[in-house]
Amino acid sequence: MSAVIIIILIIIGVIVIGLLAGSFFTIEQQQVGVIERFGRFLRLAQPGLHMRIPIADRIVSRMWLQVQQLELKIETKTKDNVFVVIEVAIQYKVDAKHIQEAWYLLDDPQAQMEAFTSDVVRSKLPAMDLDTAYADVEEMALSIEKTLRARMDEYGYRVVKALVINIDPAREVKDAMNKINASRRNQEAAIAQGEADKTLMIKRAEAEAESKRLQGEGIAAQRKAIIDGLRESVTQLSEATGVNAEEAMQLVSLNGYTDMLRDVAAASRTNTLLLPHSPSALNDIIAAIKSSKFSEDNDD
Repeated sequence: MSAVIIIILIIIGVIVIGLLAGSFFTIEQQQVGVIERFGRFLRLAQPGLHMRIPIADRIVSRMWLQVQQLELKIETKTKDNVFVVIEVAIQYKVDAKHIQEAWYLLDDPQAQMEAFTSDVVRSKLPAMDLDTAYADVEEMALSIEKTLRARMDEYGYRVVKALVINIDPAREVKDAMNKINASRRNQEAAIAQGEADKTLMIKRAEAEAESKRLQGEGIAAQRKAIIDGLRESVTQLSEATGVNAEEAMQLVSLNGYTDMLRDVAAASRTNTLLLPHSPSALNDIIAAIKSSKFSEDNDD
């Protein structure tokens, strides 16, 4: 009899210990516990150690207060009949002041946000062509964010940010867009290259014209220096020898002629130099020099 009583006492002790152990629970940081008593909302349990009545009280949910992210892919088409997949990221959190509404009003908040987001995307994107959709990504994200905030606030959820991550058309459309962009860039490059070639040709022509001008000035200066040298040589020879200017000019011309023959012979690879010559050749040279002198005097 005593053994039966001991066993009963042990069982009762285990049950009591179990009930006592079940009376305490903890809520972690960034969590809020939803407590019900016999199926009816009782209270919210903040982070820390709490007590409850075993069997009567039950923790039905631990609501996270951290920011969570929902990623969606929504397929629709643009105004120019291009089917695209819109990738959207929604950052949201449970409002700490409306935890009861967040738990009891919505069974699946992510499904609700997905429905609202799809409604916004499928109402805005068909009014845009593909290029406009890429350009107005920020506007679309703001529309999604505004709509979700207005709809989800009443359910106890705060939408922190809505982002349109990507607009993904079909592979064929991407290839076509890349070809169009490549053709446009090649055209721009060809125009730029043509302008560069045109500028280079103009600069070359200007440089050539300047070179010819300077070359002409150099030749004119060279000829003037030669004439001035001849005039000075004739004057000095006439003063030194007492001959008249014409005779001095002939002597200078003869000296220049022989110097020319010596220079040509020195530059030749042979020791023999054959030149057409006649007794009147020197007179012809002198006549040409006189003609040049006459022209120079007229220019002065």
